Amino acid sequence: MESRPKESLLITAYHAKYYAHELTRRHAADGVDRLSQSLFDASVDLNPHQIEAALFALRNPLQQGVLLADEVGLGKTIEAALVICQLWAERRRKLLIIAPASLRKQWAQELLEKFAVPATVLDAVALRKQAAGSALDTLQRITGKSVVIMSYQFAARMEAELRAVAWDVVVIDEAHKLRNAHRQSNRTGQALRRALDGRKKLLLTATPLQNSLMELYGLSTLIDEHMFGDEKAFRKQYLNNPDGLEELRGRLAGFTQRTLRKDVLEYIQYTERKALTQPFNPTDEEQALYERVSAFLLREESFALPKRQRHLTGLILRKLLASSTPAILGTLITIRARLEQMLVDEAAAEKQSLLEQWVEEDDLEADYLEEDELENDVSVNDVSPGYLIADTPVPLAPEQKKQAIQLEIAELDSIIALAQGLHSDTKAQALLTALQLGFNNMAELGAPRKAIIFTESKRTQEYLYQFLSANGYESKLALFSGTNNHPDTTTLYQRWLIEHQGTDRVTGSPQVDRRTALIDHFRKDDGNGADIMIATEAAAEGVNLQFCALLINYDLPWNPQRVEQRIGRCHRYGQKYDVVVINFLNTRNQADQRVLELLSEKFSLFSGVFGASDEVLGRIESGIDFEKRILTIYETCRHPDEIEQAFNTLQAELEDVINDRIKDTQSQLLEKFDEDVHDRLKLRLDEAEARLDKIGRWFWGLTRFALEKQARFDHAAYAFSLPQSPAGISPPVAAGRYQLIRGASQPDMLAHAYRLSHPLGEWAQEVSLTAETPTAQIIFNYSSHGSKVSQVETLLGKSGWLRLDRLQVTAFETTDSLLFSGLTSDGKALDQEACEKLMAVEAEGQPVPSHELPPSKLIANSERHIAAAIADVLEANQRLFNEERDKLEKWADDKLMASEEALKNTKARIAQLKRDARKAPTLQEQSDIQQEISSLERQQRRQRQEIFAVEDEIIAQRDQLIESLQQRLQEKTETHTLFTLHWQVV
Repeated sequence: MESRPKESLLITAYHAKYYAHELTRRHAADGVDRLSQSLFDASVDLNPHQIEAALFALRNPLQQGVLLADEVGLGKTIEAALVICQLWAERRRKLLIIAPASLRKQWAQELLEKFAVPATVLDAVALRKQAAGSALDTLQRITGKSVVIMSYQFAARMEAELRAVAWDVVVIDEAHKLRNAHRQSNRTGQALRRALDGRKKLLLTATPLQNSLMELYGLSTLIDEHMFGDEKAFRKQYLNNPDGLEELRGRLAGFTQRTLRKDVLEYIQYTERKALTQPFNPTDEEQALYERVSAFLLREESFALPKRQRHLTGLILRKLLASSTPAILGTLITIRARLEQMLVDEAAAEKQSLLEQWVEEDDLEADYLEEDELENDVSVNDVSPGYLIADTPVPLAPEQKKQAIQLEIAELDSIIALAQGLHSDTKAQALLTALQLGFNNMAELGAPRKAIIFTESKRTQEYLYQFLSANGYESKLALFSGTNNHPDTTTLYQRWLIEHQGTDRVTGSPQVDRRTALIDHFRKDDGNGADIMIATEAAAEGVNLQFCALLINYDLPWNPQRVEQRIGRCHRYGQKYDVVVINFLNTRNQADQRVLELLSEKFSLFSGVFGASDEVLGRIESGIDFEKRILTIYETCRHPDEIEQAFNTLQAELEDVINDRIKDTQSQLLEKFDEDVHDRLKLRLDEAEARLDKIGRWFWGLTRFALEKQARFDHAAYAFSLPQSPAGISPPVAAGRYQLIRGASQPDMLAHAYRLSHPLGEWAQEVSLTAETPTAQIIFNYSSHGSKVSQVETLLGKSGWLRLDRLQVTAFETTDSLLFSGLTSDGKALDQEACEKLMAVEAEGQPVPSHELPPSKLIANSERHIAAAIADVLEANQRLFNEERDKLEKWADDKLMASEEALKNTKARIAQLKRDARKAPTLQEQSDIQQEISSLERQQRRQRQEIFAVEDEIIAQRDQLIESLQQRLQEKTETHTLFTLHWQVV
């Protein structure tokens, strides 16, 4: 803000009231003004395609939802978060996000860090912890105080509770997982359709169309069952009917928004990823351990692993075996303990879940537990403990069982001894080479000396921490896990708390603050931070590491979605350098080599500008299912030629799935072909930046008014010092330095981030909204304004009148308009823009109350402006109503078509039979055909009658829906004069 040479220049109550109403008013959703609050409060760079997508989602309040389908890497999460943040600012806070379990934390983190919107991840455990009566009571207590986030499966289980809440919007991430929601067999999709019927939905997916047009139909039914007719009609109109695609494109355009990467390369510069392979050759002793554990896992009879979880536990053991000796050793010891427990108390041993124990002890992916739950839901037979692992269980006698368990314990003892006797670790030694290679690459690129090492095991993580500390990297390491409770991490966290005490960096949540402390320590480039972060899968979710360009997969997941998620932590918007990805390769394991080859060549994970496309990843139904396919190869193929053949078969299947047969159709239906897309996006960006500049000035101005006597302002830095919390804010806000989140050229990391949604910001707005503003005389001091404003400059030395009215129109939604009327003393009218510019100029001294009546012309102009604004709102609402009515008309046509299709088929069959009758060689054949014709003619008459009945029913249903829309179209208007001023410009 410009410094003022005169102490008497100030923001008056009239300025502040106008600014506060501008900041809090509800705009129509046809311009960036509708996103004012969310764009201002967001700690994100402005990307025009994201603004456009968010406005598209808000555009028509009559719609039950839209599909945002930008290509991968374009920030659909930001688009949805802008909508959520805006609704939050408008006090519409019944907000729900449904996402895959692995993305829930990431959503919560993004909303808090980038939009200052609180979120609660709700699952069965959290529901128990926060229990406040029934599940619905608990949900309603959380709703409104924070955004609720839950997984698909949990949301489906909470169907009744979700249906009872009037959600303002429901975001469904990775929506392609629900592309079969129209099928009765799709239990999750059907449950969510019922639970969210009538609610506004925001579906996010980069792959809305993967294999069939019916997937688009399935997604449409999730949004609104009146989007298209039934499945038969959709198939008839659009499947294998090229002539119908243009019509379908038009219908999709109403609820689908898709931007391609090529459309935005002008705004978003992406770096590349480069792949390096670090081979290692296990010693004979290490290979012997691998083979002994493999043989143990392949035993046909085993008590070591629970029958019910055999696939998943076997899968985890395979991965831990490939991870490190400490990882597999610790796990084998827990298996041995379980077998010993079985000898003492079999029932108690069976109650213990090895899967839960391993996930907790080794910080494994929680997806395994969810997969186990799903398998339990669909399992038909639950096998009792103590059975063979064959398909047909055969019970053993107690003594036989005891002997079998003792033999397994003896075998495990032998394997554990072999593991404990190993003195070399070729993979860990290879890590030292990989780090040196990677850091040399960073030096060549000019990138920071930072490396993130991913492992699938917490035991491996702790082992590598000790190993690297002993090999030249002591004090240069950080650990990141699901718990982050390592003693060294705790020490670092406590130092961080002291350093950031009293600032907005500290949220008060130990879990969140520990994560932030670790990332801050890793980010530091002053020599006091960490060069290397060793992370479990927990860091693959919700962590932004764009300051790091070297990623090492010490353990490579078999799940390509997980690999992409890891790389996406570094290779993302904002990364300045090419990202180097180093993968380890066991040269004595052919299956490991083929897995790396598949992930590299078929999924294109490690090279290029964008890595794996959602076109590919979206077609893998479940990453864990893919892992199970690979596990089957490990378990069933013993010889190199068998391994080769099995992987060739898997690769051939993938090539069939990952083909481009649907791409042309997707392009034809969903892409924008207009040539002015770049110009339109540029205009959108310019509009947003201009709007944010205004909001910054308004917010800063009303803050100066509200805190004039309580804070010391640093205008150059858009900051102020607050010695104590103002009276009237409950709970009190912290004292200290505050800085506007936008506007300052140099952000102060130690200052409180000052946002519109901050309690202090909301208080300042409320003080300004309720300020006393009687009719007054005011002097605008343009001479000291500090920048040229042509419209105000022409008013220098003049005087006149100004009036501000607030018009509120309520129909489908409530919208507010702020309407200025202005006159000069010689009767010349001032337009809206000139009045707005005038209110940007500060006053000289306090306004003086005036009892003079404003001229009648001012009042007449004001009434004319209000009438014109009401007419504009009516016209806009009529357009939205017509769109929705057209959709219902087409839905009714679709439904009628399905009925008429059956009649058409019957007619065609009768015509064919008549032709056959003329050609029939015998009277008997003619008679048989005539009988069938008579039967079909009776059927034809019934079908005609049914069509009339169906037509009446559908038209009645359509008319009822249109009537309910018509009722919502009834407007209610309310006008309030905020203030009237007799002005003078000097």
